[in-house]
Amino acid sequence: MLRFDPFRDVDSLTSALLGASTGSDRAPRFMPMDLYKVDDHYVLSADLPGVDPGSIDVDVDRGTLTLTAQRTVPESSGVQWISSERFAGTFRRQISLGDGVDSERISASYDNGVLSITIPLAERAKPRKVDIARAELTGEQRSIEHQST
Repeated sequence: MLRFDPFRDVDSLTSALLGASTGSDRAPRFMPMDLYKVDDHYVLSADLPGVDPGSIDVDVDRGTLTLTAQRTVPESSGVQWISSERFAGTFRRQISLGDGVDSERISASYDNGVLSITIPLAERAKPRKVDIARAELTGEQRSIEHQST
């Protein structure tokens, strides 16, 4: 079954220029994610639909958070693919954490194809109010201050 696709040539040219192969053997180049701050922690949400939860790995090493996941295509004999556009293979993404997070308390969950990682701020990185001490003026300073007014 062939369908008319007016963009086929453009897609082919784009794939050739970007070095993308065709079919499900393509290596995923992208793991879409959002990263935002809420109160005293960051939240990272990465889209990983169709990924086996057992293949997801989250590591922290020397200030770098590494996300790895595997999506496999089930082997089926007698299947004739008409179109295969979903990526199969290993997803990998690295994020530099910096010094302001508590890497010992990072937690993760996977639900409905979304990996959610909570990254708490380190106590030293949390905003705090600084008290300002008022210095007492000496007699000589008061005299100078009084003369200038």
